[in-house]
Amino acid sequence: MYSKPLVSIITPTFNRADYLPIAVESVLGQTMPEFELIVIDDGSTDNTSEVMERYTPDSRVRYFKQENQGQSVARNRGIEAAKGDYICFLDSDNAWCTTKLNKSLQAFEESPEADIVYGDFILIDEDGKEQGVNRMKRYSGRITSHLIHDNFISMNTTMTRRRCFEEMGGFDNADRLAEDYGLWLRFSTRYQFLYLPEILGYYRVMENQISSDKDSRLMANEQIIRNFLGAFPEALSRGEARHGMSRFFVRKGRYELSQGRYRTALVDLGKSLANDPLWSGPWRLAMKTLISPVSVRRT
Repeated sequence: MYSKPLVSIITPTFNRADYLPIAVESVLGQTMPEFELIVIDDGSTDNTSEVMERYTPDSRVRYFKQENQGQSVARNRGIEAAKGDYICFLDSDNAWCTTKLNKSLQAFEESPEADIVYGDFILIDEDGKEQGVNRMKRYSGRITSHLIHDNFISMNTTMTRRRCFEEMGGFDNADRLAEDYGLWLRFSTRYQFLYLPEILGYYRVMENQISSDKDSRLMANEQIIRNFLGAFPEALSRGEARHGMSRFFVRKGRYELSQGRYRTALVDLGKSLANDPLWSGPWRLAMKTLISPVSVRRT
């Protein structure tokens, strides 16, 4: 291994032995070789340790095992062990394009003011079949006023200067869902983001993923937004903060309506209007609730 790797890649894993080799090999196949891969096994009970035995002879691969404490703790342990000037994250059921590191480093060279670079990804199913490109609207620069609306940053595509973690800390160990959203909101108060309109990786969607539980994820997102606004009251104007909450409740209301939960959607509509009645979002949601089938509205 290089005496000091340029990039540290952190992969937390828990019972993903079937997919872990795909993730690891997508890192080892990078066109930029000056990296270290830190795999944090968060108490797996499958054959993850045996799988990793085939990769640890490569001096760039480091493997740690701990009792199950959650992804935030695992990622923070990886950050503590990291030696690189840049830090990336790759979940053990996802993968990278071979040029991911090269393209990210080139973006930093061309935009030295940037602190975090991120890009797009292709959705894949359990079998690796491509489901299309995720095309959320993404932003560069000081992005807090946009990020408060929704998390449009895919953690698996990011590359972050190490000093950001040294200056503002890592993940909240108490968070076990949507923990990256809280991190990026916090970093957005101080650092510059750069959106790279390139496909950098593959994001696998599976039924048993924590992130696939939309109800829990929306609940976590609301708490993260409220915690952020409480911890950083100067990050946004009062109008920006209220507009951000209004947009969240519109998003949540649309989801509730899609699930046939009419009464809950109405509650979200009311919260959205209370926060910001002057934009069109809650009124569009109101129209959708009015035209919902009677059978749905009775639930």
